[in-house]
Amino acid sequence: MNNELPKTKIDEKTGIEYHLEGDYYIPNLAMPKQEKIVLNKYGRMRLKYLKEHKKAEYTIMLMDGTLNTHLKEVQETAQTRIEQIINELKEKSNLTEDMKNTDMLYWIGAMNSIKAQAEEIVYKELIYV
Repeated sequence: MNNELPKTKIDEKTGIEYHLEGDYYIPNLAMPKQEKIVLNKYGRMRLKYLKEHKKAEYTIMLMDGTLNTHLKEVQETAQTRIEQIINELKEKSNLTEDMKNTDMLYWIGAMNSIKAQAEEIVYKELIYV
């Protein structure tokens, strides 16, 4: 009688492949490789939001291997959109580069306000949805 067990086997019901370790079969489960990315402010905010408020979406993207791609896309879109909104708001407010030299405090205050407005818009459009 041959007591030698096969090194691998596939469960016909689930299609999961198992490998032999000692006397036990261990499933060959591995998460797909994801590209490594560096998250900026908007990527981190989106990740936190997904973890805290959209747990199912977060888990699905994590298991599918699409989470990093999603975060990269959101942060790039957010950055582009903020720059676009800042330029639009700057034009509407008649803020010029000459004002930076003549009335610096006013210019800094106005730019900070414009940036805050742009970020609020992006938060509502991309981050917290």
